[in-house]
Amino acid sequence: MKYGNLLIEKREYVLLKRYMNLSGYHKDHTLRKSVKTLLGELDSAQICDDADMPKDVIRFNSTSTIVSKNGWHKKFRLVLPTASDVKNDKISILTPMGAAVMGYAEGDTITWEFPSGEQQLTIEKVEQENLHINANMVL
Repeated sequence: MKYGNLLIEKREYVLLKRYMNLSGYHKDHTLRKSVKTLLGELDSAQICDDADMPKDVIRFNSTSTIVSKNGWHKKFRLVLPTASDVKNDKISILTPMGAAVMGYAEGDTITWEFPSGEQQLTIEKVEQENLHINANMVL
């Protein structure tokens, strides 16, 4: 892991914790496991001010290119559940893929459980759109 721990901007951390706590009742086993794993990672995450966030860390509204060990490439924007639109490559934080990548940096490799089984992913590229989340946003 490039920075030792997940890096999360503090307002996004507050919002993320709210979403994670509300999502604990999902019936989907893989998603429930992903949320639980992310919550565990948040316990040791480094919480940063917006000005101190490295540009290569995945956060809300980041566009990321992910490569799997199996050889597929996927480019998507990480968004709040209300903005999710899979057809337009907008992936919710409340999906296994969204939970897997939040707070990781360009070059990091992650092993995560998906509905199709465990996958090893490498974050190839991270682009910031300067559309980051405000903790006062409505859930």
